[in-house]
Amino acid sequence: MKKEFFFTKRLLGFIRKEWIEILRDPSSFGIAFVLPSILLFLFGYGISLDAVHLPIGVVVENPTGLTSSFESSLKNSLYFSPQSYSTIQKAEADFERGQLLGIVWLRGNWNRETLAFGHGNIETIVNGTDANTARLIEGYLLGVWSTWLKRENSDQNINGTLPVSPEIRVWFNPALLTRDYLVPGIIVVNMTVVGALLTALVVAREWERGTMEAMLATPLTKREHFIGKLFPYFALGMGGMFFSFLFAVFIFKVPFRGSFWILLTASFFFLLAVLGIGMLISNISRNSFVACMIVIVTSFLPAFMLSGFIFDIHSMPEPIQFFTLLFPARYFIAILQTLFLAGNVWSVIGGNLMILVLFAGIINGISYSLWKKRIE
Repeated sequence: MKKEFFFTKRLLGFIRKEWIEILRDPSSFGIAFVLPSILLFLFGYGISLDAVHLPIGVVVENPTGLTSSFESSLKNSLYFSPQSYSTIQKAEADFERGQLLGIVWLRGNWNRETLAFGHGNIETIVNGTDANTARLIEGYLLGVWSTWLKRENSDQNINGTLPVSPEIRVWFNPALLTRDYLVPGIIVVNMTVVGALLTALVVAREWERGTMEAMLATPLTKREHFIGKLFPYFALGMGGMFFSFLFAVFIFKVPFRGSFWILLTASFFFLLAVLGIGMLISNISRNSFVACMIVIVTSFLPAFMLSGFIFDIHSMPEPIQFFTLLFPARYFIAILQTLFLAGNVWSVIGGNLMILVLFAGIINGISYSLWKKRIE
């Protein structure tokens, strides 16, 4: 009996046929390259979690040199765009109209003697409809106040020092740039779209167009049919990953401190996992619209919301934290953010990589076992 190699002539011919279909279908390249480019530009340039140039009102009851100095500190801050008001009533009117996010009210008689005894009175009013922005304004105001007070103490030798002098060190992303945090995550979302959506749609469309019956009538074995469907989109997904990586490093200037070979290895197993999800969905649904909806709910949205891409997993309720363990995007994002911002930290990379290997094996095993080589 003649020994059959893994890549048989039938399999190579089938893979060639799939590539020809991909080249003739511009939507595949649109999903693999155009859509990732749009998402990268949106998250790299258009979306930021940094709060800067926040509109606030400054009300001074008794103007002095100190109040002018503090007001100048607010104006020189990147985080605020202060507007001066003569009365608190005018400031509150603009605040209620939504033109201001906060009010800084310098009350009482500000002079060096009152500050030395801690009698300088500052009242702040913050719009709490957006709790995150309100907390940021509070923190920024405390930072401006602390910096200004230290400078005044140094210049005038006032005994109004703070009881605690914090020294904050930020590791891995010292500039606290949102772009450096988001861009690695969007690479994961792009690969999820390419892997799960393309494979689910292409098989579903073949059932809709009636071409799947012709393929099932060929001498292709179940293994050859499954691998032949998987391989071209694996290559397309890895190409999209490399394209997104070049965008991140050379266009958005996101630092990459880890090993590129580790990135390739993690991408290999993550892409296998999401391709397996796409193949599994294609077994469940033979309608492209239904397949697309299932991909969005089971892959795309979890990659956005339950992976740590935008929302911190540790801040979620414990049942939701447990639920996030079911999605491979969680582990891949942890690996990518570590490789980009920290380097080869094996205490983070090793465990997450092993879980991705398990995901890839289990999901593709289930998909292969359910793969049908006949019409039912």
